[in-house]
Amino acid sequence: MKKIIVLAMALSLTATVVSCKKGAGKLGSAVLNMGGEADANAVIDFNNNFIDSYKSTSKHIERILKYADAAVAKSKGENVLIMPITLTSMDYSFSKIKEIPSGFDKEKAAIEKDFSIYKSKKENIDKKVEELKSYMTSEDYKDDKGAKAEAIRKEIEGDVNDFYTAGENIMLKIKPATDAAEEVILKDHPMKEYIISSKSVMNSMDSVIDLLEKQYSGQFNEAEAQKKYDEFAKAVEANSKLNFDVKDQQYSYKKPQFESFNKNASNFLDLYRKLIRDAKEKSKIQDNDIQQIDSSYESVLGAYNIFVK
Repeated sequence: MKKIIVLAMALSLTATVVSCKKGAGKLGSAVLNMGGEADANAVIDFNNNFIDSYKSTSKHIERILKYADAAVAKSKGENVLIMPITLTSMDYSFSKIKEIPSGFDKEKAAIEKDFSIYKSKKENIDKKVEELKSYMTSEDYKDDKGAKAEAIRKEIEGDVNDFYTAGENIMLKIKPATDAAEEVILKDHPMKEYIISSKSVMNSMDSVIDLLEKQYSGQFNEAEAQKKYDEFAKAVEANSKLNFDVKDQQYSYKKPQFESFNKNASNFLDLYRKLIRDAKEKSKIQDNDIQQIDSSYESVLGAYNIFVK
């Protein structure tokens, strides 16, 4: 089956969405070293595996940081009833990445450098949290009053910052090539119409998330929020009106997945209306509403990724 780009989840309410672009044929010749569909698939495979890895590791890191904070607090005598749980990260997607595809051409060396940092910091963070766990289990903090816990936390935080810097650098560098690779794949893809239309929905939702992130930390602007709502509603309506009619047996089973994506997008609209109404009443976006929007975003994103896989 031809490979299609999987989109990234919202990280701290900021979506990284890979979009289809017009004129990608010229873009492809400029940034890609593709001999054909096989090279395009390799680029898309790397994109999809890296995004899955980045997503799962980011969630894992969030738990580690919470554990580190609790460890420092407990080691200094504060009352911590339950220590946060940090399990071993099962990053299967990361294990699938064996090399940086040659299709990235001029960016390949830079991506390899950032990926090396990404990998080393990812490993360092896991090693440091295991060291911290040992320290806490043995209650060695009773000897140094938490000094080592504080030091390890700082080391973890430094590695986390480097990890995210490398991750974001990789995302920026692989995007143009991945867009161009998808253009190669979509050229004669049986689901081209539905994929491009669905991605327009995702791009519009990404714009919504960007706006809500700014308004959540700043001031709510009903007119701006409503404008983004109208734009997103139009994209969802247009996609929902498409009659999924793919004769190719390899893709005909995708119809329920396409419909599920549209249903999830419609649910997002319902929550968005609620958010606007509540924010208008309270003059600010409510925590519960933004959490529901974030959860709904991941549901739409997950439905999209299932549809295009």
